[in-house]
Amino acid sequence: MRNRRDVVKLGLGTGAALALAGPAGSAVAVSPASGTASGDLSFDPAAFTVKTATIATETGDRHVVYRFWRAIPYVRRPVDVAYQSLNVSQPIEIDGKAVETGAALILFSNSIGGYMPSSVATAQGIGGGGMMGGPPPGMAGAPPGLVEAPSGSNAMLSRGRRVSNAEQALAAGYVVVEPGARGRTLTDAEGVFYGVAPAAIVDLKAAVRYVRANRGRLPGDTERIVSSGTSAGGALSALLGASGDSGLYAADLAALGAAEASDAIFAAGAWCPIADLDHADMAYEWNWGGNPLASGARVDREASQALRTAFADYQAGLGLEGRDGFGPLTAETYGAYLLEAYLLPAAGHYLAALPEAERAAYLAAHPGIGWQDGEARFGWDAFLAHVGPRKKGLPAFDAFDLSSGENNLFGLGTTKARHFTPFSLRHATGDAAAQLDADLPATLRRMNPMPFILEAHPGRARHWWIRVGAKDSDTSLSVVGNLAAALAARGAEVDARMYWDAGHGANEGAGDFMRWIASLADPGR
Repeated sequence: MRNRRDVVKLGLGTGAALALAGPAGSAVAVSPASGTASGDLSFDPAAFTVKTATIATETGDRHVVYRFWRAIPYVRRPVDVAYQSLNVSQPIEIDGKAVETGAALILFSNSIGGYMPSSVATAQGIGGGGMMGGPPPGMAGAPPGLVEAPSGSNAMLSRGRRVSNAEQALAAGYVVVEPGARGRTLTDAEGVFYGVAPAAIVDLKAAVRYVRANRGRLPGDTERIVSSGTSAGGALSALLGASGDSGLYAADLAALGAAEASDAIFAAGAWCPIADLDHADMAYEWNWGGNPLASGARVDREASQALRTAFADYQAGLGLEGRDGFGPLTAETYGAYLLEAYLLPAAGHYLAALPEAERAAYLAAHPGIGWQDGEARFGWDAFLAHVGPRKKGLPAFDAFDLSSGENNLFGLGTTKARHFTPFSLRHATGDAAAQLDADLPATLRRMNPMPFILEAHPGRARHWWIRVGAKDSDTSLSVVGNLAAALAARGAEVDARMYWDAGHGANEGAGDFMRWIASLADPGR
């Protein structure tokens, strides 16, 4: 791991000045940190400022007074402390009433989107961190009719309204930790990409270790950490929940000087996770391969069919079964399963909540969607037609021309982008025997929550909250289905649902998520 201490200037001790290196090595001034990157990873309870915020919740505005600790380095030897720092927020008064947080759960809310770098270093209060440089190309807009937001926990939408889980948690009386993390676009003066995989998950694990190492100093119950993330951040939240204390990350964490503590978490929340990248292209073609591009053009049918065939083999090999006794989840049964377990209930919930006149107008505008005896009625083909154009081309993730963010994610050294699936590598090179670079299998293993779940990794989280918009074609809906099914089969408590007619980044149940967190405070869970 490349060490960039030459561009990091640290003052020592509480009250000392801290300068952070920006993307081009320029200094970014921030407030004093509670710990230092020179060896002291002790949280300083006294190094806070008092802030106020008015936060909109489903039951009205909440006026919150809170303590705020900013830009705390969470490793001893940061590669880039501008990203490897975290913020802590502790509510002390809500609507004029004092709040006790000694036993409060901790929401560990990342703002990572597109596997881009995320920094909290210049945030002026809770919810101020996020992707550096804005969302990646293609993530800021949405096809007509979709509710969509740039990825990141501070950019989720609920029917067009911004929702921050970090802010909602603060207003509900929980302690909030917001970690920064390196991302795929970061380069040093020599052109070395120092935020590519597995940097982001290593950083998040190091931040969890910092929190847990400071039990009794950092506010809240450090044994009950609930992670939250959206899109790539959702995938990383799932990975964090699945891989707690895995030895596969030990060398990277040691190189950073991470705290000697557990990086396992109590619960994981994942919204539209861009996960299982090893198999994401084949899953995407199974789900959205028949849908046209926004231009109206169809993708290469031969390549699409080859990926669909590969998905059938992969899915069969997982040996998963659907919930409520559905039976085996295969390429042949998965459409029916998504309808029964997720899509019809989501549509039914949405339609039932509409006034009768609005529901009639909706059904008239969407003839493929039926309503009978208080229930939504439609088939898989009608659903696909209802969604309309697919969001991504072919392949959706491992682009033949190495142009995707995921190609960049698996870059190495001064190489910006690489192929990470044999299918795309062989198609692009014309070599049917081409093999992935020797380091990639291990890197892919550390970036995918599914193997940890399938092997029943002992450090995995016990409680899971998974959400995705039904019109989210940023990845296959089978990704959420597989995560939920694999977790449930191995004894996890899983609450997985879809939001009808919502696109990428939707969070239409922030209040429900807060109530779910509250239920986790029960000592019996």
